[in-house]
Amino acid sequence: TKADLDQELVARIDALCEEGRDFWHQFDLEVRQDDFHPFVAADYNSVRDALVSLRKPGRRFLEWGSAMGVITIMADFLGFDAYGIELDPALVEVGRKLASRSHSKAQFAAGSFIPMGWEWGRSDGDGRHGTIGHGRSGYLEFGHPLDDFDVVYGFPWMGEEQMMLDLMRDHGHADAHLV
Repeated sequence: TKADLDQELVARIDALCEEGRDFWHQFDLEVRQDDFHPFVAADYNSVRDALVSLRKPGRRFLEWGSAMGVITIMADFLGFDAYGIELDPALVEVGRKLASRSHSKAQFAAGSFIPMGWEWGRSDGDGRHGTIGHGRSGYLEFGHPLDDFDVVYGFPWMGEEQMMLDLMRDHGHADAHLV
């Protein structure tokens, strides 16, 4: 929890989250007002609390659908080796700039969090892909497959939960945590 962190780190994370909320409100007004876009801001405080409970030296973190990178950067601040994958290249650039301004080592890739060649086979016979976007696998840019990550965070759209669980079962490390 927040109480488990030193005050300087709390202030750094709070400032990052505030910038993320400001960007989200502006993005919602400028982009989502007229067109659908899958970026929805998460509850940063809940995610922070979950990540604090999973901190251990040397852990590698991955965010599926990192948008502007707030959670990935937060993970870096908390000591994770942090990576984010996002389909929208414009949001990847926002994340990279935010990381630079924040003095974060978080890394971002434009692409899909679905590994190359993996297709979701729903047990109910529904032929949908399981996620709302498609693109080149983001893992290629990092040089790390999914099973290299100790903690994976995803904020699923309704119906994506089972696909994310299956993806972790098929390609994630056996001891990894899916948040």
